Amino acid sequence: MSKQEVYNVIPVGVVAGQPDNLRLELKPEFHPALKGLQNFSHCQILWWIHEFADDHFRQTTQVQPPYEAPLSGVFASRSPVRPNPLGLSVATIVSVDMESGIVEIAGLDAYPGTPILDIKAYFPTTDRVKDVTVPEWAAGWGDWVAD
Repeated sequence: MSKQEVYNVIPVGVVAGQPDNLRLELKPEFHPALKGLQNFSHCQILWWIHEFADDHFRQTTQVQPPYEAPLSGVFASRSPVRPNPLGLSVATIVSVDMESGIVEIAGLDAYPGTPILDIKAYFPTTDRVKDVTVPEWAAGWGDWVAD
């Protein structure tokens, strides 16, 4: 690898509300980007795990996952401690208010104050996988998160 490249990533908004009632609040310049999102039931949210953005967290390459899983590389885990602390969640869209830039959501595993980097509409034809393989320690987790 040659010299380290740096990328300029600009948050489009922030997570707000209470943990059991979250919403995305977008910056005014991104309100027009919500056009049509209300026609989808779900979206993918890319967010910055700001609690783990310090350099010492970003040097971590292996973690001990929960649930009696073996020591794993961070790329084989969902750990928030990783070289680039990016979170990716699929959330249910409850409502979209383009004028105010507010998207009410359910199922996001981020906290109020979390920077939102991007929102992508969820398309089942490209965003889900039919045949999946997981390690033995995760095989009993089931196919879906409970409603």
